[in-house]
Amino acid sequence: MQYENILKKLKSLANPENVKGMARFGINPKNNLGISVSTIREIAKEIGKDHNLALLLWDSGIRDARMLAAHIDDPNHVTEDQMEQWVKDFDSWDVCDNCCGHLFDRTRFAYLKAVEWSKREEEFVKRAGFTLMAWLPVHDKKADDEKFIKFLSFIEKESIDERNFVKKAVNWALRNIGKRNIALNHKAIKTAEKIKKIDSKSAKWIANDAIRELSSEKIREMLVKKERKSK
Repeated sequence: MQYENILKKLKSLANPENVKGMARFGINPKNNLGISVSTIREIAKEIGKDHNLALLLWDSGIRDARMLAAHIDDPNHVTEDQMEQWVKDFDSWDVCDNCCGHLFDRTRFAYLKAVEWSKREEEFVKRAGFTLMAWLPVHDKKADDEKFIKFLSFIEKESIDERNFVKKAVNWALRNIGKRNIALNHKAIKTAEKIKKIDSKSAKWIANDAIRELSSEKIREMLVKKERKSK
């Protein structure tokens, strides 16, 4: 009954104009009700964690229900099989990033899948791998630097992928690793310098954009402040 009521509520909030606006930002309009992320978060707070309900919402195939599923699922109950099933369903960057940044990165399989998926050919599966690499340095506060250093070789290798949704995620991962602390900032810039030498438009764009941000005074000051606070 709860599942039917939630679907009914979501459909009552449908906004076709929002769907058009989202499409302009590359969000898939198919099975999209146009509900904002902030509204989805509010509904998720009302529901609380519910793994079984999350599975049902995902299986509905509705973009907004899938966004909600990622917010209410319990990462402790997520299996590797579930992650593999869901990642194959990704057909839009917003669902991919939302799911990776609110659920998958909190599972015990996060680091494993980040690497595995980065090697896969499917566009949104590969994006998911690098999206995890982007979210983990932000959300996993206790992880040691070595976990993120391991990601850098995969970032370098896949920097030649010209597909927009992939190259932006590769760039995002590189920048977020470089913003975690001073030591990783140096490592990320060094990786970007290597990527810059690759004969690929995508690689050069990824490298130049990352170097510009990670070498900026703003980021340097932020990292120095971070280091002082941690002492």
